Amino acid sequence: MLPTLPLIDSFGRLHNNLRISVTDRCNIRCFYCMPAENVQFMESSELLSFDEIERFVRVAVRLGIDKLRLTGGEPLVRRDLDQLVARLAAVPGIQDIGVTTNGILLANQAADLYAAGLRRINISLDALTPEKFKQFTRRDGFEQVIEGIHAAQRAGFDPVKINAVSVRGLTEDEIIPFGRFARETGVEVRFIEYMPLDADNAWERGKVLFAHEIIETLSSAIMPLVPVNLAESAGLPATTTAAGHGGPAEDFAFADGIGRIGFIASISQPFCASCNRIRITADGKLRNCLFSLEETDVRSLLRGDGSDDQIADAIRTSVAAKKEGHEVNTARFIQPARPMYSIGG
Repeated sequence: MLPTLPLIDSFGRLHNNLRISVTDRCNIRCFYCMPAENVQFMESSELLSFDEIERFVRVAVRLGIDKLRLTGGEPLVRRDLDQLVARLAAVPGIQDIGVTTNGILLANQAADLYAAGLRRINISLDALTPEKFKQFTRRDGFEQVIEGIHAAQRAGFDPVKINAVSVRGLTEDEIIPFGRFARETGVEVRFIEYMPLDADNAWERGKVLFAHEIIETLSSAIMPLVPVNLAESAGLPATTTAAGHGGPAEDFAFADGIGRIGFIASISQPFCASCNRIRITADGKLRNCLFSLEETDVRSLLRGDGSDDQIADAIRTSVAAKKEGHEVNTARFIQPARPMYSIGG
């Protein structure tokens, strides 16, 4: 019989959120995530099958996991992703499934994903011009991403969230256009502070464009941004903040209630104290933190004669070993050997 106690680490954090990388492959080459050329991807035989992913999720649900997010690489390059969504949505206890995508393939898949049970979608888009888009991605595809955003809205995703990485010296002139984009289209723009997970080890703290600077810019150029909880108390139309669900984003609304802006301030305001996430990589390695230096091999249990109890024990052991925080702001920080595309966003 599987244990049913909740997944609580030594710091009292309850874990109910599982991020599942379905592939390390990607059709663009963002500099903060992967090399520009000569990327060595995993062999397809190394990737967890849909059967293996579903089995792992069924075990994790018994331990209190009820929220899933599919990531990559680029998850939409994994064939028949909508079928995996449908299988996971049918697992008793799963309340919410999301996906993080670069949006290039989304126009042709948005309706099928929604029909399969996907309800939350985050689209990575760091710039609103083709030229700046290519600086980030080192590939073309801006127009396809915009088409994907519109397709997601037509399919019924609401809200569609846009993830924009903020880099000093590169994205200052994107701040105001993104604010206007949120107001004009109804998407929620979330600015993410540049994190040390790049394959080239080129991250520097001085390149981080901080959330408070973006708030000041938007408030000055458009109108004041108000934290969502204050907007709600003032009677402005607002939804519950992601932070209220143990997530990383702090949500704001413009003072007139039109346009949502979120901030994931992983560097300037780490949210480690309320982290509720665990991760499994595309090749079946369990990670208790995005910046973790250790992994637990779950694939060998799934492909060998490992029992569900053994898989559950592996999950519990990983969560129990979780550190207090990522230590990016200390001299003790060591960047993980795996870059972002290999870990799963």
